[in-house]
This record gives sequence, C-alpha cells and structure tokens, in this order.
Amino acid sequence: MADLQDELHPSTAIGELPLPESLPPPAPDAVGPLDEAHTLLAAHPVADGYSGLPWALRHLPWYDLQLGESAVDTDVPRLRQGHVGALFWALHLPDGLAADRAVGATLEQLELVRAVIDAHPEGLRLAYTAGQVIDARNCGRVAVLVGPAAASALDDSLAILRVLHSLGLRVLTLTGTSWASEAGLTRFGEEAVREMNRLGVLADLSGASEATAARTLALSRTPVLCTRSAARALRPHPANLPDDLLAALGAAGGLCMVPLTAEQTGPTVRDVADHLDHVRAIAGPECVGLSGTYDSGAAHPQDLPDASGYPRLIAELLRRGWTETDLALLTWGNVQRVLRTADFTARAAQQRREPSTARIADLDG
Repeated sequence: MADLQDELHPSTAIGELPLPESLPPPAPDAVGPLDEAHTLLAAHPVADGYSGLPWALRHLPWYDLQLGESAVDTDVPRLRQGHVGALFWALHLPDGLAADRAVGATLEQLELVRAVIDAHPEGLRLAYTAGQVIDARNCGRVAVLVGPAAASALDDSLAILRVLHSLGLRVLTLTGTSWASEAGLTRFGEEAVREMNRLGVLADLSGASEATAARTLALSRTPVLCTRSAARALRPHPANLPDDLLAALGAAGGLCMVPLTAEQTGPTVRDVADHLDHVRAIAGPECVGLSGTYDSGAAHPQDLPDASGYPRLIAELLRRGWTETDLALLTWGNVQRVLRTADFTARAAQQRREPSTARIADLDG
C-alpha cells in the first residue's frame, strides 16, 4: 500500500486548475433597442400633441378608460404601456358643422373633457401649465391639456377667447376664419394673436396658409405649434410643412409635432422616423415633437395602431443613432419648453397690457 500511495501525485488546489482557453468569458445580458426605448421613456415620457378622444367618446353610450376601452385608440392602460405622460385633447369639430354651432359644440366638448377626467381620477389629471404637467406625472397621472380648438369657436370675439381660456383651452388652430385665411392674418387676426400671447393660449398652425403661418411666426412672442404636420419634402400632404417654413419654425423656437398617420407620414414606423429625421435636420432637435392623432379617424402606420406603440418608434430612432438628449427633447422636453415659455410670456404681458376690447367690425370693417 505504501508503494501505491507514493505514486499518487499531490492534489492540486481547485483554484489552480487552468481554464480551457476555448471557453469565452460570461456574456452580459443583451439589451435590445426596444428595452432601451422602454428605459428611456420611463425617464422621459411622451407628450402627445393631438388626441381626438373627446369627440370619439361622444358616440359611446358607456366607456371605462381606466380598465380599458376597445372602442377607442386611447385608454389608461395603453397610455401607460406607451409611456405617455401628457397629451393634448383636441376640440376640433367635424367637417360640415354649421358655423353658428361652433361655440356651443366647443363648450360641450369642454364640459365632456372635465367629466371624463373627473370620472378617471386615478389615471388622468387636467393640467393648465407646465408645472401642473410635472405635478401630474409625479403623482402617476397622465396630464391632459385642452386644445387645439378651431378658431371658428371664437365666433370672431376675443371675449369668447378669454372665456374658453378660463375653462382650460390652451391651443387654438388659426385656420378656417375670415381673419386667418389664405391671405394671411387681418388686423383682427393680429390682435387675436396678441391676446393669445397675453393669455397663454398657443397658436396652432397645422393646416394654416403659408401667409398666416409666416405672419404669426413674425408676430407671436410665444413659440407656436404645428400639432399635426410632417415634412412636405417627403410626403406632399397639404398639412405638411415645406422646408423653408420648417426652418423658420425652428428659428422662432416653435415646435413641429409629427403625426403618426399613414396619410401624412406613411404606412410604416420607418416612414415616421424618416419624417422625424428630416424635421430634426432642417429645424433642429428643439423643434420636433410627436403627435399620435389617435381617435381622429386617421389610419395609422403598422406597429403604431394606438397609444401603446411609442416604444417601437423610439426603438427605431435608437437604431438610427438618435442620442438620449435628442430623444428626451422629442418626447418630453420640447413641449415642456413651449409650455413654460407661454406661461412666462403671459405673466409678463398681463402686467403691460389690458384685455383687448377690439372687435372685428372695427379692425377689419
């Protein structure tokens, strides 16, 4: 036995065993663009520039946005899946509505907006300012901003503009009236823009004539919005913006909110990303935002059928090399800047200027 034991080699410590050179080191967990998109959106949620939900809800006998509502494109579960932190609820009226019904129909929608938010306090919160949008997000609610509304809702009265503002209106589309037409702004139209600046109501130029857009950009002390406009160079839709107007919008600190519609941007996520690339290149990263245009009757690109689809769009932009800084501006930062500027400008203007008593008959004859 002794001879047998003498032939045994001393045992080698486990830690001294050489590792085969062919074994690779452990690989870290792979993180794809979609995972990165969810992480980024958790920190920088989407501020959606246009939702047609108020009008869509008018036609439903019953709905529950908190648990989920398949009859519309937008509900609280899908807003959370899409990381939407704020959205603008449009008060636009359907084509063909009589002009003398515009004021009443807009007021009815305002009342509906309040009723819907009151019925869903765990998911939605009405907001009027940039600070209130932040407060809603910090409380785990989706902030709802009211607007845009059609300019016809003013019935050519600045007093009605003030009433609508007091009820929550924050965006007005400058089109479809005698004072904001193909010829541009009239004297009354210019006074309306000044009063909007004094109140903190943002001008929406989507669908406005180039003459109206150019004059508003020159006149407004507050950044303007294009709540549903993409790049006309890529898709010649009348609501899309030509490059010269995109450049002017960027120079004025405005915001082009690219819609997620097949008609304006194309049928795929890549088409939408192409428009975002183009707007950023022409107007700058501080001039581009997102506009879901859900519940507006528009067809949407593949993989973006409802408010839950934003992570897929952000993942496509990450693949294209968008930085976190530019994506944070796109989703949240640019809208916050515009809202803060509107608040500041309004407070300063109210110290210098009394409410306007101008009438269209006096200025435009």
